[in-house]
Parts: sequence; C-alpha cells; structure tokens
Amino acid sequence: MDSREATLALLAARAEDATVCPSEVARVVAGEDGAWREAMPDVHAAVDAMLNEGAVRLSWKGRPLAMRAGPYRIARARGGEDGGGDFG
Repeated sequence: MDSREATLALLAARAEDATVCPSEVARVVAGEDGAWREAMPDVHAAVDAMLNEGAVRLSWKGRPLAMRAGPYRIARARGGEDGGGDFG
C-alpha cells in the first residue's frame, strides 16, 4: 500500500472528524516489523500532494495549518475528498 492509499484508508476507518498522525501512515506503509521512519519522506510527499489537491486538510492542536510544517495531523477535507482547503 502506498502513502496516499494508506492515508485515505486510515481516514476512512475513523469518524468523519477524526485525524491521523503521519507516523501512523508510515507504519502502515512499512508493514509489520518495517522501518517506518524511512517511509516518512514518502508520507510527507503524499500529504503535500493531497493537500494541494484539496483531498485532505492539516491541523495541529486543533488549529488549521495551510501547509505542512512541523508536527501535524491529517484530516479529511471538509465536504468529502474533493472539498478543497476549506477550514471554516
């Protein structure tokens, strides 16, 4: 499973307003006993692409982030996968 698929699968398995940590995505990508830290650059790249497409939104401690910087959580875009970067 690639980083995009793993992100969307984790989000789909949770409540609509739930978030996931990028390290959770990396652990899925790396698999059991995998080197998940090595998967983090791919996870970040996939998150950046999905953010640009409006497929996800980012936050940290409940505050929206316009771009990935420092620690962050990943959530579904408002209004579904194609909901854009609406933080309101």
